[in-house]
Amino acid sequence: MSRQSFGEFYHVYNRGMQKQSIFISDADRFRFLFLLLFLQGSNSIRNVSRAIKTSVQHQMLLIDKELKNDVLKNRTIELVAFCLMPNHFHLIIHEIEDDGIAKYMQRVQNAYAKYFNTKYDKSGHLFQGLYKSKHIADDRYLLYLSAYIHKNPTELPNRKDKEEKYYWSSFQDCVATNRFPSLLNPDIIVDRYKEEKGNMSYLKFVKTSSAKEFAIEL
Repeated sequence: MSRQSFGEFYHVYNRGMQKQSIFISDADRFRFLFLLLFLQGSNSIRNVSRAIKTSVQHQMLLIDKELKNDVLKNRTIELVAFCLMPNHFHLIIHEIEDDGIAKYMQRVQNAYAKYFNTKYDKSGHLFQGLYKSKHIADDRYLLYLSAYIHKNPTELPNRKDKEEKYYWSSFQDCVATNRFPSLLNPDIIVDRYKEEKGNMSYLKFVKTSSAKEFAIEL
């Protein structure tokens, strides 16, 4: 993990220790996504389990407006893109405060690991290290990296050519309606894409892009 610089964009990723699964159920994925969205600020969160239980029942993450406003007032990073896979995750993060990513990732991973180990009666490290990050140097890198991240679900059974319908990715937020306005900012990707590529849709760009040079050894 290298030190991040204020105002820059980073690809942040991690996997389970010894490639073990870090998400067993949708409840786990809802929990992690909730943490990704609502720990972007320095605010504290209460009644996480209640919020997740309700979200699982409705099969969609429910947004608490009061909590959302607290996050936006105390924000240290901006979440741009995400993809949750069975044993790893990818994020694109815009750091808007010094050490914002380090503080954010520590909170997210510690909170989730505590939840996971308690739920599944496990001990020890869940993740393989703190996390890894790579600076996104330019717009081309951002666009092709986002394509690589959003194509990850094609590795899963029955997901080929259906990446944009995968709930645990921000791809659908880029090509349809943003499900988490203000808490997720995919416009950073889409707007740069339009400036760079013009007429081809972002959906088609992702589906036709190999993006192999951005593959990460997890």
